[in-house]
Amino acid sequence: MTTSTFKPVIWAPGDWNALFGFGTNILVNMLTLTALLRYVLKMPDDIVFGRILPATGLMLFLSTLYYAWLAYKLAKETGRNDVCALPSGISVPHMFIVVFVIMMPIAAKTGDPIKAWEAGLTWVFVQSFVLMAGGFIAPLIRKITPRAALLGALAGVSIAFISMRPALEMYMTPVIGIICFAILLASWFGGVRYFKGMPAGLVAIVVGSIIAWGSTAAGLNFGGMSVANLGASFATFGFSFPIPAVGHVFSGFEFLGIILVTAIPFGIYDLVEAMDNVESAAAGGDNFPTTRVLTADGVVSLIGCLMGNPFINAVYIGHPGWKAIGGRIGYSAATGVMVLILSWFGILALMMALIPVVAISPILLYIGMLIGAQAFQETPKSHAPAVILSLVPQVAAWGKLQIDSALGAAGTNVAAVGLDKLGQVGVLYHGLEVLGSGAILVSLILAAVSACIIDRVYTRAAGFAVAGAVLTFFGFMHSEAIGIGKMPLVAISYLGVAVVLFWCARTQTTSPAVAESGVHETHGVVAAK
Repeated sequence: MTTSTFKPVIWAPGDWNALFGFGTNILVNMLTLTALLRYVLKMPDDIVFGRILPATGLMLFLSTLYYAWLAYKLAKETGRNDVCALPSGISVPHMFIVVFVIMMPIAAKTGDPIKAWEAGLTWVFVQSFVLMAGGFIAPLIRKITPRAALLGALAGVSIAFISMRPALEMYMTPVIGIICFAILLASWFGGVRYFKGMPAGLVAIVVGSIIAWGSTAAGLNFGGMSVANLGASFATFGFSFPIPAVGHVFSGFEFLGIILVTAIPFGIYDLVEAMDNVESAAAGGDNFPTTRVLTADGVVSLIGCLMGNPFINAVYIGHPGWKAIGGRIGYSAATGVMVLILSWFGILALMMALIPVVAISPILLYIGMLIGAQAFQETPKSHAPAVILSLVPQVAAWGKLQIDSALGAAGTNVAAVGLDKLGQVGVLYHGLEVLGSGAILVSLILAAVSACIIDRVYTRAAGFAVAGAVLTFFGFMHSEAIGIGKMPLVAISYLGVAVVLFWCARTQTTSPAVAESGVHETHGVVAAK
């Protein structure tokens, strides 16, 4: 059969696994943003359930449907039935950034949560155009950047911002979390099949919910479930269709100065992250066009914000995980339909009251494990040190976030406590701040320089060092705000690295061919890799 007559399978048995895994991932994110809107920003329920969530659901539906179509197109072109659609959804780091850095300060300043919503819409509006413009240069960046840098940056995100929280939640409620984790591992790693082929994700959620509600009935309340909360959740039922919010988008432009400080650098963050995720899919055998992916993220985010959604859309990391458990084309489109129903009919509050979050956490930890593993499995063994180095900035960013959150909960901050006092107890806060700001770009640059040095490609390594200097000078790396002349000492240091590497390129005696042979020098001793 030729590829012109080949008809890809839309739904494979493994799509059930991917649907319940990816669908619950999206569900957790939707429940989280609902809680942020209602309890942190104090948004009225008619705005949350009547305007924002329906628009968010529409954006996610368009995104997942597009990536299902893109996977179908790739499957048809290659004559393969093992193509897995790229996962996509609300960018989780940005969800917290737009709430805590943009919307919450404006809500506090104006006393009007609607103003905060409008600022969030404008933030997404600006980011959407950064993504669409960046889509045309991303293929070149992907072509010249070592895979260890692209996948290593994702591995850092997977450890610090995907795996840590669910792992901690699991051990805070171990009776549910650890048991559900074992159910998933036994199936997805061990090949165990459950009752008549039930997806492991569904089994874990059902078992976790039974334990949670059973413990509640016994007075132990492991999962924090409540009959009162379940009853109250029915108040949100009702059909809500998204309506245009163009006027609100442009009203938010009065806060443009505040918005640009984060919207442009985080737009670039999205650019690099999406590029990394496309590379991750390519490593798994599915080669999607980078420009189409990035422009699609920008377009659907723009549509979403014009309809009232203040959260950016992004291609998710995790393609290897969903593919490994059998996900193909159908799971992506089915997830979009599910989200549309949940958000347009007000069912999210009911789901929040029915399912313990800790029963879903193991799924996210599993995905984090696969993403981290891929950085080592799909890159040359010699690049392992570069991958390890790429993890460090993300760990620094995570550590800084924990410190800031802990001090904020205590009603204070780093400035009040003092860097000297923190340093006396071993907390090098300023180091965490410098290394962790713009962490995904820092990870990429450090890993790229290291991988190129390992391969003895010194000129290209120097080029990445120069790129690090430029990005640092304008605040995209090692700084929490963009501008001119940001972190000049760090920028000069990168230029110094470039000078050293250019000198190495002119004077090196070891050719790239020697590096490729599997032999390199370590402290003056020749060692085999």
